[in-house]
Amino acid sequence: MFHHFLLERFEQFRDRAAVVWRGDEYSYDWLLAAIRARIEQLNASGGAAGRIVSLEGDYSPFTLATLFALFELRSIVVPVDSSLVEAQKIKYLQTAGAGMRIIEGPEGMKILPVAARTGRGTCEDESSAPERSPWIARLQEEKAPGLIIFTSGSTGTSKAAVHHAGMLLEKYRLVGRAKRTIPFMMFDHIGGINTMLQTVSGGGCLLIVADRSPAEICRMIEAYKVEALPVSPTFMNLLLISEAYKDYDLSSLEVVSYGSEVMPQSTLAAWNSQFPHVRAVQAYGMSELGVLHTKSKDSNSLLFALKGAGVEYRIVDGMLEVKAPTAMLGYLNAPHPFTEDGWLRTGDMARTEGEFIQILGRKSDIINVGGEKVFPAEVESVLQLLSNIEEVAVSSAPSGITGQMVKATIRLKQEESLKQLRSRIWEFCKDKLPPYKIPQKIEVTSQSLTSDRLKKIRSVQSAKY
Repeated sequence: MFHHFLLERFEQFRDRAAVVWRGDEYSYDWLLAAIRARIEQLNASGGAAGRIVSLEGDYSPFTLATLFALFELRSIVVPVDSSLVEAQKIKYLQTAGAGMRIIEGPEGMKILPVAARTGRGTCEDESSAPERSPWIARLQEEKAPGLIIFTSGSTGTSKAAVHHAGMLLEKYRLVGRAKRTIPFMMFDHIGGINTMLQTVSGGGCLLIVADRSPAEICRMIEAYKVEALPVSPTFMNLLLISEAYKDYDLSSLEVVSYGSEVMPQSTLAAWNSQFPHVRAVQAYGMSELGVLHTKSKDSNSLLFALKGAGVEYRIVDGMLEVKAPTAMLGYLNAPHPFTEDGWLRTGDMARTEGEFIQILGRKSDIINVGGEKVFPAEVESVLQLLSNIEEVAVSSAPSGITGQMVKATIRLKQEESLKQLRSRIWEFCKDKLPPYKIPQKIEVTSQSLTSDRLKKIRSVQSAKY
């Protein structure tokens, strides 16, 4: 079996709490026993070693135990969030070529053959499947554990990124300080997996939330003296707007790390003003890269440095390119995104200032107004300062004159006429943005501009305005 240093470390942490879930505490001793029991169960069911296996569930002590058991068995694991509709799950399993399906929950581990649920022919041996990916072949030939992470698919079809799990796990060999942490990102998200591994590698405790609402997050922070919270900028803005923090004691919170989307400067400033005792740290990661070590210039700055052994970066034509030991091997269903000399094209537009980087936005989100580039986050940062605006998302709209124009989709706190809103926006922005960045098209919506992954949605059907 593949034996990783993390299990040896769990032995050292035996008496500590590893997970708190639904009010119950599970120790590292329990976790070790659960991992061994699942290894025995998987071996008895026909074996998962070297096979592509889906692991379906959300954060719980049971999914964690099964994940580590699969790594020990050198399986190639496809984490799948339990909230996805069945059709989407099946699509992921077919893309990954999974031959075994594990559904994990408090009632126990269910093991199902994929063929029984998808209508495919049996796939008892993925190595004999047609058109086997070279990345899968490499993992199986090396008898190494793997991880297949699907991207969010916000700009199209979700891409399946194949990782060498052994190389990914090496990042966590350095022991950090044990912290009580809420794993905010989903179980199938690279940020969520990073939070889990970073916490347990240092002997910390994962506090599993019932839901990811501002009120529930604040309640958990107070109840369990949470010290670390990794979230998205959109969630930070929602928490500020909700004012849920006023009803709870958040004094235990030491650090908030934010990532997965561009942080508006206005949101960061508002957060630091409200929580001056909490250190705000920018994280950087992708499904294709893992989550890299970073160092923010300071809590008020959007600038950060990439750290870590073997991590290099460069900016080519305004786009960030990275080399890192944790980078994926490649995609299962998309063109290879690496340059010939091994740099990953991230798709993030960036600028440098000395040793520091600032992410400006995704290349796919750039609005081209008559040859001038507009990054949505910059405009959103200004608009969020306006009164009566609860949420705002900036995107492009076609223009017969400039090719594209800036469009702002706004969710209001209280009803307001479009004429008055448009006038207020122009008056507020005229000394803060150049004219081509000021929204020329305003839409008002009653729908949320936040996805179920608590990231900003930039395409939503507007209301009558």
